[in-house]
Amino acid sequence: MQTLEQQRAAYAWRQVEGCDKNYTNLAKGAPALIMANGLMQSLAFYTSKGKDHHKRLNKHILGWLYKQGLVESENFEDAIKCLYDASPATYRRATQEALEFLKWVRQFAPAVEGHTPQADSSDTASSRRMEP
Repeated sequence: MQTLEQQRAAYAWRQVEGCDKNYTNLAKGAPALIMANGLMQSLAFYTSKGKDHHKRLNKHILGWLYKQGLVESENFEDAIKCLYDASPATYRRATQEALEFLKWVRQFAPAVEGHTPQADSSDTASSRRMEP
């Protein structure tokens, strides 16, 4: 059985496949945006931008929160309703889960940026290095 950390990593890995530079840059700044403005405000900001990379990151965060049972739907409107109806403890947990999930997204996105899963099959493990 996987630990919660392994589950976060596996889910993040699947979500970032084929991401682009815009997604990678957005993901790098996402934790700071959430910490400065709050989870719901950040999700609303990404939705209002309407660009593909904003929509995609929003979908990934909401997907993880849904998978963890913190929202009742991956749909933005339904998830926001769950979050504003949530107890303070549940809202804090949702925020913490989003931040923990984004740690993995921030690490994986640059590693797979611009690669499709098919293109990755010819890569060797030594060709991918994580930056310190």
